[in-house]
Amino acid sequence: MNKKLGLISLTALVLSSMVGAGVFSLPQNMAEVASPAALIIGWVITGIGILFLATSLLLLSRLRPDLDGGIFTYAKEGFGEFIGFCSAWGYWVCAVVANVSYLVIVFAAFSFFTDTPENVIFGDGNTWQALIGESILLWVVHFLVLRGVQTAASINLMATMAKLLPLGLFVIVALLAFNMDIFTLDFKGVNMGVPVWDQVKNTMLITLWVFIGIEGAVVVSARAKNRRDVGLATVLAVVIALVIYILVTLLSQGLVSQAELAAMKNPSMAPLLVQLIGNIGEIIIAAGLILSVCGAYLSWTIMAAEVPYIAALHRSFPKQLGKQNKNDAPSSSLWFTNYAVQFSLVLIWLTGSNYNTLLTIASEMILVPYFLVGAFLFKVAIARSSRALLLIAIPASLYGLWLLYASGVINLLLSVVLYAPGVLIFLYTRKQYTDKKPLLLSEKILLALVLFGAIPALGYLTIY
Repeated sequence: MNKKLGLISLTALVLSSMVGAGVFSLPQNMAEVASPAALIIGWVITGIGILFLATSLLLLSRLRPDLDGGIFTYAKEGFGEFIGFCSAWGYWVCAVVANVSYLVIVFAAFSFFTDTPENVIFGDGNTWQALIGESILLWVVHFLVLRGVQTAASINLMATMAKLLPLGLFVIVALLAFNMDIFTLDFKGVNMGVPVWDQVKNTMLITLWVFIGIEGAVVVSARAKNRRDVGLATVLAVVIALVIYILVTLLSQGLVSQAELAAMKNPSMAPLLVQLIGNIGEIIIAAGLILSVCGAYLSWTIMAAEVPYIAALHRSFPKQLGKQNKNDAPSSSLWFTNYAVQFSLVLIWLTGSNYNTLLTIASEMILVPYFLVGAFLFKVAIARSSRALLLIAIPASLYGLWLLYASGVINLLLSVVLYAPGVLIFLYTRKQYTDKKPLLLSEKILLALVLFGAIPALGYLTIY
């Protein structure tokens, strides 16, 4: 029986995929790069931009219900086969890295219970013990999703409700303990030696990271009971998440000095709550993080597997990835995705990379897919001569361009390197379908730029 997802399940899917590991590390992540003044400006820009992006997704889900593959199909329909592929590839790489980051942070949280200064077991989630635990969790969730997307979404709904409890406790306690003198002590971050505008730019990938997953309902829109629920679920989840993030980051800056907050170990919400209510706070946050991340990881496993599956159905990914099992789960795509996650976990162990490194990579890879959402709505608005749609499409597109600018040259070069392997898969897929139309000259030029541009980009990154 092909079960469908309702409004509550869709909203929980989006909220859970956004509110995962990031929120528990937000106090330290943001204090490291921005003062309270820059935080306020950064959240205003992000809040406005992300709401326009959410509204764009809502409008496109209703204006083009035939495009039930979400951001990939919007890019392909609006800008051609190669750009559509790049959107799907970038999103898939982001999803893989996000899944790796969730597994890493889960076992970094376990270290609160197991590690001592003399005996490091899980550390930052990059020890050999963590690798074993992460691998076990990876394949347990893998076989859960193989039982069907609906089964996984039902478990995710319960996890979403549970994760809001420790977050709610932190906000209430922090609100009661908030000290305005601490909050305004170095309001513009003079001691950081960085101009406020540069501080704002430095917050952008972090604020984007905690909103990655906004497209969750759109990605699985083909499985929704009512397509009108897709856009509504997206907007509801974004508003709830935005309120949570603003409260967590701003209240934290009124509890301890910015320098002290920036030096805290992640998940930084744990030591903050310890200062407020004692050692039990560490247990509450660590347990909440583990539960929260497991829920987010479940959501992202669903979405990560769905994108190659949908792209394969549209003949943009290899046809082998377009298979479902008897439970309507995208089985081939799921195996493909989780082999990539497993490989990445081994690399994390070998290189000693941590959560913050993964945050940057995942955020960078989602920039192009998000920009193309606003750009496609712009094309739809022009085609329909709709000023109302332009009022949404233009700010959404500008927000996407702003994110590309704010991410910086180094991160853009990193994205070129990660897009290059996708070009080889794109060319392989085209060989499977001999009836495809030839690529346009502009597509061939772009393809060559990505493929050959990765060589100097990789060289620069190696030196850097």
